[in-house]
Amino acid sequence: MTTTEDWIRTAREVAAKLAVDAVERDRANETPYQEVQLLKDSGLVTLLGPVEHGGGGQTWETAYRVIREVARGDGSIGQLLGYHYLWAWAARLVATDEQIAVVEELYTRDKLFFGGAVNPRDSDLTITEDGDELVYRGHKSFSTGSKVSDLTVLEGVLEGTGDHVFAIVPSKQEGIVFHDDWDNIGQRLTESGSVTINDVRVPWSSAAGYVDKKFRPLTYNTLNVPTIQLVFTNFYLGIAQGALDTALAYTRDNTRAWPYGGDNKESAGEEWYILDGYGDLQAKLWAAEALTDKVGAEISQVLHAPREELTPEARGEVAVRIAAAKQRVIDTGLEIGTRIFELTGARASATKYGLDLFWRNLRTHSLHDPVAYKRREVGAYALLGQLPEPTWYT
Repeated sequence: MTTTEDWIRTAREVAAKLAVDAVERDRANETPYQEVQLLKDSGLVTLLGPVEHGGGGQTWETAYRVIREVARGDGSIGQLLGYHYLWAWAARLVATDEQIAVVEELYTRDKLFFGGAVNPRDSDLTITEDGDELVYRGHKSFSTGSKVSDLTVLEGVLEGTGDHVFAIVPSKQEGIVFHDDWDNIGQRLTESGSVTINDVRVPWSSAAGYVDKKFRPLTYNTLNVPTIQLVFTNFYLGIAQGALDTALAYTRDNTRAWPYGGDNKESAGEEWYILDGYGDLQAKLWAAEALTDKVGAEISQVLHAPREELTPEARGEVAVRIAAAKQRVIDTGLEIGTRIFELTGARASATKYGLDLFWRNLRTHSLHDPVAYKRREVGAYALLGQLPEPTWYT
């Protein structure tokens, strides 16, 4: 695969395979080993990896579209892939050039899959210093990717300081205990349960971005949140597109015209309220997609530019537009997830069709952080000219 179109085509092929039994797999709620293997076998996990190590050498603009396409077939797997891309890029966000080279060669060459135990709402993992090593201890209530990951990103605070330290460690080790307690109404196959970290040791040399035990900050370091917020936006958009695709197919094959309206039609395709409804939802989805693509191109340019060139102002400008895209996609997606039942008809509510899956998936993850704060960020920018300040959620 050498072009964006090649990667999108592959993502669509993967999505088509996932969509076949997405409803059944959601109900079974089993660890998605085969689904992640499909991502590896397709080559999608190395899309951002260096070409010299067998990666695709693609941009984030392409990665966002691939996430969206995969989520169109299965929202959970789209989320897993999106998080993988973010954590695979984590070294570039905060590490030194030497550390970046080591991490990118490792994960690209061996097609390793990333998970992450970085949940800002929990107390940070405690890090103690033991000679030339750092020792991580603590508990996180969410660790997306858990058992299907090969590598886990840890983050904690060095004891006696306020210094945050990121490190990438093997997922399969005695010191990492995944608790298999993720059983929510949506995004059920994301392996997002809690994790306990017991004496996981990392050499000081692997502490991301630290040189001689000192961190050298850049504005670029703060792109982790806008980057993943747009990951969210794209798999939300993919879920919404999947919902509309599925509803349209159902209506073509099964929905009957209403025979008691006084203007009776022969088929659902002639029924005015169905055409009006789908026209409204499709238009809103196209608008949300256009905004998401535009801001995806913007942040991709920033992410692939020299790290030292990023200014706080440029970072804030792209972050506020991501906030706008996210709120618009959430609102549109939830509306689609609800209104498709009005357009498909009563029989479509049978559990065998699984039309509720899309709403459950989007509703569950869109609670990650309050969308009202994203509206506030956009409002403060529009009215007051204020750019979002970097936080763990902004």
